[in-house]
Amino acid sequence: MMKNNLDPLKTSSYDYFLPKELIASKPLYPADSARLLVYDRNSNTITHTTYKHLLDFLPEDLNIFLNDTKVIKARIYGQKDSGGKTELLFNKPLFMNRYQVMIKGKVQKGSKLFFDDNLIAEVLELNEDGTRVVKFFQDEKQLEFEALIEILNKIGHLPLPHYMNREDEKEDEKDYQTLFAKNYGAVAAPTASLHFTDELLEELDNSYNINYLTLHVGAGTFKPVDAEDILEHPMHSEYFEISRESLEDLKQDKKILAVGTTVTRTIEYFARTNKIQGECDLFLNPANKPIKVDHLLTNFHLPKSTLIMLIASFVGLEKTLEIYETAVKEKYRFFSYGDGMLII
Repeated sequence: MMKNNLDPLKTSSYDYFLPKELIASKPLYPADSARLLVYDRNSNTITHTTYKHLLDFLPEDLNIFLNDTKVIKARIYGQKDSGGKTELLFNKPLFMNRYQVMIKGKVQKGSKLFFDDNLIAEVLELNEDGTRVVKFFQDEKQLEFEALIEILNKIGHLPLPHYMNREDEKEDEKDYQTLFAKNYGAVAAPTASLHFTDELLEELDNSYNINYLTLHVGAGTFKPVDAEDILEHPMHSEYFEISRESLEDLKQDKKILAVGTTVTRTIEYFARTNKIQGECDLFLNPANKPIKVDHLLTNFHLPKSTLIMLIASFVGLEKTLEIYETAVKEKYRFFSYGDGMLII
């Protein structure tokens, strides 16, 4: 049932009922057999199909943008200097070979954490938002980003979202990366792109102009909105980069299909700032609507998250809740390994 007195600026308005069994913990094979809910804004109609038939619904003459970030094995298990167990989640590099991470349990400034492969993390700062700043060493040598990634990928685990309720497995190494993942830096996959098969990508490439940009998805993407007024939510920032080739196409007058919320935020941040590299902290919502992206292909998102608020920036709060209610009723699979929706 639709709620009365919905306020698009109130976090509680973005809640919806989701049976646990609709949360996908594994992907479907082949990837393009996942279901796709298509919402056409012109005719105000919903169509149920699969990713395999995506091209039947896309308008002609589009520029398509994808995120080529690559997920790091960012979760590592080790020991504190006191001997107790600990878990560290790498989030992103900062300046001067310092890194933002999340650490399970209490640590002090100056604490050292010990991991496989002689990897040591020293805690430099404790941030108010719960993140920690560390530097990493191996055999007493301080590590730069590329060397650190190599070690993490050797000893670490893919940081599957908590709602999957399971440890990562061998299959996830393939399933939780896009086919075109290229630049290491993400701690979560740009999940809208996990539905592509080689055949579907080839079909798209034959019919449309495909571009790639990079936004390294951070752990903040799962951060719940705690403030009741959504505009008081401190939006996380993530590193992005737009190549010269993609920039040329962004400057064209053609309509744009963004594959995923990360691509949408990157393009919209560029449209507002003209920046092609840096930290993107754009929060799209009904009070801050898209000005550059025309169409969106995305997964179904968590209740009361900034991502469902981004959907509402395209179609409004009431229509978002109506679409989600339909998806629940039709037993679509939700979240990272789940089904998706196309807004045209």
